Amino acid sequence: MAAPSRFAVILFALLTIGAANAVISSESLNPSSPKAISDLREAIVKGLGIQGEGLEVSGFDVRDALVGHSVAYEFDIEVDNKVVPVKLLEDVSRWDFVDLPIFRSDEKGLAERGRRSDSRVQPELSPFQLAGPMELWIQDGDDMRLSLPHDVEAGKVKKVLLSDGAVVTVKGARSVSLRHPLDLPLPLNRTHPKNRPMATGLLTIAEALRNAAHSNEKPLLSLHIVGPTSLTSSPSMSPNDKLKLKRLAPGLVELSSRSVPEDVQVSQNPTLWPLTSLNGSDLNLRGFEELLASVLGKKGQEEGSFRLVRAEVAARTYVKMGFAVERSLLDQEVDWSGFPEW
Repeated sequence: MAAPSRFAVILFALLTIGAANAVISSESLNPSSPKAISDLREAIVKGLGIQGEGLEVSGFDVRDALVGHSVAYEFDIEVDNKVVPVKLLEDVSRWDFVDLPIFRSDEKGLAERGRRSDSRVQPELSPFQLAGPMELWIQDGDDMRLSLPHDVEAGKVKKVLLSDGAVVTVKGARSVSLRHPLDLPLPLNRTHPKNRPMATGLLTIAEALRNAAHSNEKPLLSLHIVGPTSLTSSPSMSPNDKLKLKRLAPGLVELSSRSVPEDVQVSQNPTLWPLTSLNGSDLNLRGFEELLASVLGKKGQEEGSFRLVRAEVAARTYVKMGFAVERSLLDQEVDWSGFPEW
């Protein structure tokens, strides 16, 4: 005899959508489901590890789907020839009803429910500052503005060389990633001034990386930035802080500072090079340091190095949706002794 068992599962951030490359199903939502729902159903079955006959995943209603944006951090850290993958996700602060392309049909049901029409839901990172010396490879930046601080016509820019002392603010980027692995020094120095908790370990590593970048003829640090809308010189009252632009080749420009570079670590509030928008006392930065210390273990207290194989920070779109899973259970699969007889 088979006994039915039903349980409801709430789906949080299971479906990650690359909005720019979203697949729009030609099927209507009623009675057929979009391909996105079919793919999601298969992913749920695999994720729950439930197989066999009598399994049914149902209850999807795209009209109740909520959409939110967040930031994902992904790192691959190599310690003693072992690579440890790390993935972190910021909490989604707001969920909205949005008419996503992958859930769209020819019917007007979604619009009638008060959904916000958004044919291209593209989340973006908050503006951030980068300081040279380093190189930036630009993807999907055809309309990117260069403001130094006034707008400069440089054509389609694919690569930017930031000289020592040049600082730019990046806006509109969808993701930032490391193009080449980096070998970073140990031990992880975690001492900090009294009553001033700071991510001193990460600051020390960043300063060592900055010094190494100064001594290299070629840029040591190379970043890949997707979808930036503008690169602007950091706001300053001094006219000497304006940036100079030099065209080196089609699609390649160099930005340099008119003033002498200052030591970022001399400040009472040191910043994390090359991300000078991050203060050393930032709570998230201190949390990253705690995580790194746990990954390194005893290795973090010894002289040597570890490798940052991969690093990416990306804005993501997530969908929250409810569904139900139903499966018929055989008598031998369940111990019914603890249940009352009906």
